[in-house]
Amino acid sequence: MNQLQTKPKFSLAIQSVKYKNLINNTLGDPKRAAKFIASISSAVGSNYQLQQCDAGSILTGALLGEALNLSPSPQLGQYYLVPFKTKAGTYVAQFQLGYKGYLQLAIRSGQYQDIDVVEIHEGEYLGRDKLTGKHKFEFIEDEISREKKPVIGYLAYFEYLNGFKKSLYWTKEKMKNHALEYSQAYASDIKKKTKYSFWSKDFDGMAFKTMLRQLISKWGVMSTEMQEAFVKDQAVINEDGNYDYIDSPEVDLEPIADTTTEGYEKDSNAGEVEIKKVDSKKAVKKVNLDEI
Repeated sequence: MNQLQTKPKFSLAIQSVKYKNLINNTLGDPKRAAKFIASISSAVGSNYQLQQCDAGSILTGALLGEALNLSPSPQLGQYYLVPFKTKAGTYVAQFQLGYKGYLQLAIRSGQYQDIDVVEIHEGEYLGRDKLTGKHKFEFIEDEISREKKPVIGYLAYFEYLNGFKKSLYWTKEKMKNHALEYSQAYASDIKKKTKYSFWSKDFDGMAFKTMLRQLISKWGVMSTEMQEAFVKDQAVINEDGNYDYIDSPEVDLEPIADTTTEGYEKDSNAGEVEIKKVDSKKAVKKVNLDEI
């Protein structure tokens, strides 16, 4: 019998005195602890990949999500517990923040009047202003026509309550190069023509997250919660509170999100943004060059 078959199931492991004490000591409130156990047990029980992972890594990742008051529901996309195969051949759960989680934490900080990220379709990019070097856009007003156009880039922006604004634009090619550099799993997918990594499954979702990480880390106000989430994003959380970043193309279990350790942009090469028109469910509100 192999090692995976001899491991106790998470539903049994979480009922042990060791893990119950960890949960109670972390959450404090018995009612909250009971609700947390039921919620995470249900989530793991419905996901075969997670059932193969070390129970401790699942629990500590979920406790971090609970401490950040974020939901593990894949439908909400706030954070994920990603099954990941280590080089030693064991399976662990990696904590990974989704782009909607970044938005939630930013809004909750009370510093932002507005914050958003949107894809840019063909025909919407108007180049740079010759005088300022700032990017210019004009969004296609008809949503049906807009969605038929290929995505050529990504725009993220925020506005503080005090009126300060910042924006960031990357082309899709720049985003692909970033993903290939920092995600071995995605690079392996491209090489082997597989679709294990979340970059392959949901490129736009990962691009949105990358844009928010870049924008907020460089110019945004980061609350204590945001700082913790930023540092521990895409890490395996250990029971002693330490964490490890892991990345490997050897992914046998199909991941439910990307298995990357995303790095930092060396040179953003991005300017401010002028937006003439916005008419999209996902688009940011109207931003004029004079307001930035």
